[in-house]
Amino acid sequence: MNKTPTKGENPSQKIDARIAEFSDWRGPMLARVRALIKQADPKVVEEWKWNIPVWSHDGLICTGETYKKVVKVTFAKGASLDDPTQMFNSSLEGRVRRAIDFSEGEKIDATAFKALVRAAIKLNTSK
Repeated sequence: MNKTPTKGENPSQKIDARIAEFSDWRGPMLARVRALIKQADPKVVEEWKWNIPVWSHDGLICTGETYKKVVKVTFAKGASLDDPTQMFNSSLEGRVRRAIDFSEGEKIDATAFKALVRAAIKLNTSK
């Protein structure tokens, strides 16, 4: 099924539609990222900005973008987060954000990923 997000849908429906757009590995990968974010923070707010999925809690946590070879999760304030397992592997030169590029067949370290989500929320709420 190839269903692109439409204007009348709420953000969660738009994210569902984005996931459904892909018949290859990218849809399941984005769905896995989304599930881990929700596990890390059941109160997370799903939004749709810049034509991409966005997750927030007292400020932007991260975005989820799909490209031909990667699903990119960009943490808005990633440069300020501790990353002891070195999950960040993209946008490392930036002064503010950091990203994780997930490739086909790659396994997500769920514990480390959820720790980054929680750290981003802690940073957002510490203001």
